[in-house]
Amino acid sequence: MILSRNEVLARAAALGAASGSRSTAGITAVALTSHPDDRGAVASRLGSRAGGVIAGVAAAAELVADKLPSTPSRLGAGLLPRLVFGATSAATVARRDGQDVAVPLLIGLAGAAAASVLGVRLRAAAAQRLGSDKPGAVAEDAVAALLGWYGARR
Repeated sequence: MILSRNEVLARAAALGAASGSRSTAGITAVALTSHPDDRGAVASRLGSRAGGVIAGVAAAAELVADKLPSTPSRLGAGLLPRLVFGATSAATVARRDGQDVAVPLLIGLAGAAAASVLGVRLRAAAAQRLGSDKPGAVAEDAVAALLGWYGARR
């Protein structure tokens, strides 16, 4: 599939935003859409059976942990992994699809940063309005999954 430059950048932004919402969402989406014979070391490793299982377990653990009241803010120590995974997933899909990785990497990084901040604000607003953090968290799970799917799809 030949992608336009705008499509490559939109997919990178989506993977970054997915990772900003749920740190493992972008990487898990890449793992679920990659194959062991894909271009690029990261895509081929994530596309293996072990890569898919590890990414899936990490995503499931994050979905549960995110809803615990003891989970710290994503804007503290949890921000760095989101930035790294956003940049990595965007660059991995660009490489897998035969594109240059430099700009998608930066777009993925920026998307992760923006979604991290926006996610905190939107969940706080939802919690204030609805009296609970849970509906906002579940909505954010769905948005992260959709963004990951869009960014990593083939």
